[in-house]
Amino acid sequence: MTARILWLDVARGLAVLAMFAFHFGWDLGHFGHIDPDIPYSDAYKAFGHAIASSFLFIAGLSLTLAQGTAFRARAYWRRLALLIGAALLVSAGTYIAFPSSFVFFGILHCIAAASLLALPFLRLPWPAAFTAGFALVIASFVARASFFDAPWFWWTGLSTFEPMTNDYRPLAPWAGALLFGVGAGKLARLRQATAASTQGNAATRAVTFLGRHSLAFYLLHQPLFFAGFTAVAMLLAPMQNARFEEACRAQCVASGANAQKCETACDCAAREAAREDALPDAATDDGRARLERIARACVVK
Repeated sequence: MTARILWLDVARGLAVLAMFAFHFGWDLGHFGHIDPDIPYSDAYKAFGHAIASSFLFIAGLSLTLAQGTAFRARAYWRRLALLIGAALLVSAGTYIAFPSSFVFFGILHCIAAASLLALPFLRLPWPAAFTAGFALVIASFVARASFFDAPWFWWTGLSTFEPMTNDYRPLAPWAGALLFGVGAGKLARLRQATAASTQGNAATRAVTFLGRHSLAFYLLHQPLFFAGFTAVAMLLAPMQNARFEEACRAQCVASGANAQKCETACDCAAREAAREDALPDAATDDGRARLERIARACVVK
């Protein structure tokens, strides 16, 4: 392995770490541990776009360097089949978890489709890949039309709106980043940047390991994150319910109501709040309104 490829793995590993951070923050918002609007802010979206761009660029770069001067058909088609299988797995998994916003053309779908699009550019001079990449980026701004609003054209990225999905990386502009990587890879090959390989320190080896197994980590990390957050929520629920019920009783008794009635009403409110999963949202206006509605219904009972 050359030093160039070693550092390519390091770059991919750093992108994996950034992806971990991005999805961990998204999950924090989804489970109500931080403001749920943060993952949808412009700055947070820009962070996600930067990560996606880096993965696509590295995919194009590694595709070019792996092919060398002769097309290695078996390696190419094997890699493409693996990407397509992984993309279908992501679509199936997200459809089960989020049927109204499942991933139908996310980053793995884009890498697979863009790898097919990149085939002729592996043989053409490097300016051709850069030109095609810029054309896709520009098209995403100037070529949008209502003709592409039909669902079967959403993969192009030329619709007049963004479909509801948890990861949307259509060909325009995102395949452009992969083609930029193809062009950069051809330039790197021309420059013959092949210094000797080194193992580096423990941190470098760890990041390199992430980079070499990035697809596996991509597929596994979110299910593991979700399982962890769900387990934490299940463990914290009894504590939240107990604190809520205790505060409810104290406030009820302080208002002059009968202690027995307060106990009955607050026990009812705690059960209903847990059933509706209202306690994690108690800090928001909508969450407080839900709790007030539950409390009123329990008092009437």
